[in-house]
Amino acid sequence: MVYVIYGFAGLFLVLCATMLFVFYRDRHFGMFIMGVTYGASGLIAISIPHWWPLVMGFALAWLLRLMGLEPQIEPRDEGGESNAQVEGRKEGGKQGSSN
Repeated sequence: MVYVIYGFAGLFLVLCATMLFVFYRDRHFGMFIMGVTYGASGLIAISIPHWWPLVMGFALAWLLRLMGLEPQIEPRDEGGESNAQVEGRKEGGKQGSSN
């Protein structure tokens, strides 16, 4: 059972590293808080080999997600541009033609 706890704790640490990398690239504060939550629960589960830190970390991360700290996902078109980029280009074209 201890090896299962260590495996999930290691997975939580990988999630922590991934979320902190996303925070480094996008500067979304919710990803930082969720990454720290996963990392702290993974480290606590490794230091005291018990299952409850993993459950609490997962529950806290979902609570943060429900509070709206997860970044919004923008759908992309076939060319790889987001809808905001396409609409910005359309708005720029309309403004340029009215002059």
